[in-house]
This record gives sequence, structure tokens and C-alpha cells, in this order.
Amino acid sequence: MKTFTKEERLCSRKSLDLLFKNGSSFLLYPFRISYLYAPESLAVPVQVVINVPKKRYKRAVDRNLLKRRTREAYRLHKQEHLYELLKPTDQVLLLSIQYIGKQKYEFDFMEKKMLNVFKKLAVNLSTHETA
Repeated sequence: MKTFTKEERLCSRKSLDLLFKNGSSFLLYPFRISYLYAPESLAVPVQVVINVPKKRYKRAVDRNLLKRRTREAYRLHKQEHLYELLKPTDQVLLLSIQYIGKQKYEFDFMEKKMLNVFKKLAVNLSTHETA
């Protein structure tokens, strides 16, 4: 299931505010990850928003390129590295991936970093569940 559907995108203003006010975060260059379990029941276990700052990348073409590469790296590996870790519950994981890199990296580099993000996120989620 290597798709990225509308249901998997985090668009709700209420959920975004909740994520950024109450969520936990970590930095794994070139990404800053924020995450939070929300008490909602949806068809998908994770809702994600991908963000590239306009302050650092003025041209929309550059922002779109970085968002596309990040989205593709997420889409290709979410099933085996993220969905497998999340147990079926009545909660949904809200996830924010912010690109904070100072330069535009190639897709291969971003894909490796995304895999590292999934590993660190798995560790953080397992410690939150036991606490």
C-alpha cells in the first residue's frame, strides 16, 4: 500500500494546533519531527503534514521540490517502518515533518534520513507507551 491519500494528510486546524502545543519533537537533520497521539478513530493510523519554510526557501519551486522529495521518501517506507510499529488502537498518530536543512539534498540522502527518522520515532513512541 504505497499510496499517500487525502485521509493520510493532516489538514485540520484543530489537530495542527493540538500537535504543536502538546506534541513532542526531536531533531534529526535535515528534519524536525513533531508527533502526538490524538484520541480520534480514523481509517489510517497516521496523519502527516510536511512543511518547508518560506523564510529559508523563497522560491516556491524549491519548496515544492523539497516537499515532493520528502513526501516520496515517507510514502515509500511508511508501511514497513511506521505502520508495522503502530498497534491498531482508537488513536491516530499526528506527525509533522519540517524540513530545516540549509541546502537542497538529493532524494537518496533524504530517503536515508527518513529511514533514520522512522527508527528514532519508533524508539520514542515505545518509551511514551511504557511511561
